[in-house]
Amino acid sequence: MKLWQKDTASLKEVENFTVGLDREMDMYLAAFDVQGSLAHTAMLETIGLLTKEELGQIHAALKDIYQTIIDGKFQLQDDVEDIHSQVELLLTQKLGDAGKKIHSARSRNDQVLVDVKLFLRSELESLVKAVQEFFILLQTQSEKYKDHLLPGYTHLQIAMPSSFGLWFGAYAEGLVDDVHTIKAAYEVVNKNPLGSAAGYGSSFPINRTLTTQLLGFADLNYNVVYAQMGRGKAERIVAQAMANVADTLSRLSMDMCLYLNQNFDFISFPPELTTGSSIMPHKKNPDVFELIRSHCNRIKALPNEISMMTTNLPSGYHRDLQLLKEHLFPAFATLKNCLQMAGLMLNNISIKDNILTDEKYRYLFSVEEVNKLVLQGLPFRDAYKKVGLDIEAGKFTYDTHVQHTHEGSIGNLGTAAVKEQMDKVVNSFPFEEVNAAIALLLK
Repeated sequence: MKLWQKDTASLKEVENFTVGLDREMDMYLAAFDVQGSLAHTAMLETIGLLTKEELGQIHAALKDIYQTIIDGKFQLQDDVEDIHSQVELLLTQKLGDAGKKIHSARSRNDQVLVDVKLFLRSELESLVKAVQEFFILLQTQSEKYKDHLLPGYTHLQIAMPSSFGLWFGAYAEGLVDDVHTIKAAYEVVNKNPLGSAAGYGSSFPINRTLTTQLLGFADLNYNVVYAQMGRGKAERIVAQAMANVADTLSRLSMDMCLYLNQNFDFISFPPELTTGSSIMPHKKNPDVFELIRSHCNRIKALPNEISMMTTNLPSGYHRDLQLLKEHLFPAFATLKNCLQMAGLMLNNISIKDNILTDEKYRYLFSVEEVNKLVLQGLPFRDAYKKVGLDIEAGKFTYDTHVQHTHEGSIGNLGTAAVKEQMDKVVNSFPFEEVNAAIALLLK
C-alpha cells in the first residue's frame, strides 16, 4: 500500500531504490507517528472533518496500535511502503471509511516532519539523562581522587602538576557546555511543523495551535514553507549537539589509552575489562576506549555528512532528505552506549599512588619553585631566570608539595559550583510538561 499510488505502478527497480532502508528507519518513528495521528485526528474533529463517534473509534484503534508498538509486536507488512501507510491501512481495515479520513489536511511530508521532531525530542531527553548520569560519576571520581597528583602536559611534554581530581572534573564541566548545546537543539526540535502539509499549508480551517498543545510542543513552526525547509536543518543542529558530547568522550578515551600505556602507567583496570593478544600473553588492551574513540569520531562527522547531503537544495521537499534518517537515527543508541561503557570503565578504574615522586617528573615543579621565589620578593622575571639557570646547571631542587587554592585549581575544584551549573541547564528542559502532554494524549 502507498498513500500516493493511483493506477500506474512504479518499476520494481525504482521502487526498491527509492524506498531503500526507509522501512527499517520508520520503525524508529512508529510510536511517534501514532502520537501525531492522535493529535491530528483530535483536531480534525473540532473542525467537523470527523464526528465524535469516528474520533472515538479512531483513537481507540490508534492506542491499540501504539500498545503493539510498545510491546515490540508491530511490523510493517511486506507490501506496505512506510509507517504512515501501515497505520492508515490498519485503521481502514478495522474501521472502514473512518480510517480513510485521517489523512485529511496533512501530507506525508508533515507527517514525517512531526514524527522526526517527536523522535528527536524524545531521544534528546534520553541523551541528557545519560550525560547527567556520566557527569555524576565524573564528579564523584573527581572528589575521590582529588589528592592523586599526575603530570600535566602541554605539547605532550611534561608541564605542571595536575591531579586526577582536576582530570575527572574537567570532563565533567565539559559536559555542562555539551548539555547547553543539547538544550539549543531541543528548542529547535520542540516546535510543531504539523499542518504545513506539503509545505504550502491547507485550505482546510485547521487549528495548528491545538495540535501544538496536544503534542506538548513549546511553539509552532509558523511559516509552512520554513516548516519544510527546517527538515535537514533540525537534524544537523541535533547532530552537532551529539558531536559535542562525542568529542568530549573521544578525548577522554584518548587520555585513558595513554594513561594505561606502560610508559605512563598511571592507571589500571580489572583484567575482565581489557582484552588480550593472540600471540602476546602479557597484553591488556584498552579496546573499550579505542572503540569509544572511533564510534565518537564517526558521530563527530555527522553534522558534516548532513550538511553535505542538504547542500544546494532549493526550498520545498526533496527525496534527498530521506537518507538523513539512516545516518542520524542509529547514532543515538551508539552515543548512549559509549556513555554507558565509559561509565563502566571509570567506575572500575584503579589509580596509581605517588606518581610524581618519580625523578623523571622533577621539572613539573619548576613553576612552583619560581612562584616560591616571587612570594619571597624576587621579581618574576628574575625568579624565572634563576630557576632556568639552575635547571641548565643541574642544580635544580624542588618540593613535591603543591599548594593551589584559587577557584578551579588542584586544591579548590569547585565541584559544587559545576554541579549547580549542570542542574540549572538540565532543569531548564521542559521534560515534565512534554511528557505530561503526551501521557494525556495517550490516556
